[in-house]
Amino acid sequence: MTFVLQRSIRAALTLWIVVTVVFTATRMSGDPTYHILPPNTPEVKREVLRHQLGLDRPLVTQYVDYLSGLADGDFGHSFFSGRMVTEMYLERLPATLSLALPSLLLAILIGLPIGTIAAVKPNSPVDRGLMALTFVGQAVPNFVLGIVFILLFSLTLRLLPSGGTGSWPHYILPVLTLGIASIASISRLTRSSLLDVLGQDYIRFVRAKGLPPSKVIIKHALRNALLPVLTVIGLQVGTLIGGAVVVEVVFAWPGAGRLLVAAVMQRDFPMLQFGVLAVAATVIIANVFVDVGCGLLDPRIQARAS
Repeated sequence: MTFVLQRSIRAALTLWIVVTVVFTATRMSGDPTYHILPPNTPEVKREVLRHQLGLDRPLVTQYVDYLSGLADGDFGHSFFSGRMVTEMYLERLPATLSLALPSLLLAILIGLPIGTIAAVKPNSPVDRGLMALTFVGQAVPNFVLGIVFILLFSLTLRLLPSGGTGSWPHYILPVLTLGIASIASISRLTRSSLLDVLGQDYIRFVRAKGLPPSKVIIKHALRNALLPVLTVIGLQVGTLIGGAVVVEVVFAWPGAGRLLVAAVMQRDFPMLQFGVLAVAATVIIANVFVDVGCGLLDPRIQARAS
């Protein structure tokens, strides 16, 4: 219980820091009335709008009111549409999840076998080739991969659509673009963790008993090597939802990420604050579940934490 409480307190503190930083950054980003009203609007009308939006009050007062609203479950209304930001975000969230979750599944289904194959044949041409590919997958930004995929598969080969939604072919390029970095991360960590386990004494003992190599890997080594991999898989949930922002822009995907980009461009403070808060909360909650799950699977983690 102490372990869970420690992680929960740390998560709450982290979330408060995120809320404070985002609130401060939005207020420093400029006057949203210049994006809401036409350029030739008299200053008097701008002052009236600032008063209506509460932007003419002291910053500390705005911050306290914002925290009070969060405590009451009131995340505010969009400066532009006047709608509740929670309603707008939840409308777009399914489209984002339809990219993030398949990307995570793809990363697991491809990343674990790649890491396992590389660990079984360490320092071989297969290992070096696979690790080189994973290095490229981690190094190249999502927007570059997306543009390359569009140029190759949409404009040159004309095999897949370059953007938008609809039938299942529209999902292929965005899901691949979003999932490649996660495939690389899971592959590299699986290889590293499995190599550590394969070097332990009990694995040598199991091999000496004459068990087939496949059974040694799957039944004994891989099972014990998966704990750090599960940690990364849990963290990828938030990472993919956050990374979907760029992918949605590249592929004109109508998800929550594009909504956040529009909020940045328009200085829509309530929408931007809630969107960042939602992504941060997803990452933090995923962290808590991963920490607690790993603590239950391996009591030594709880002992170190206490």
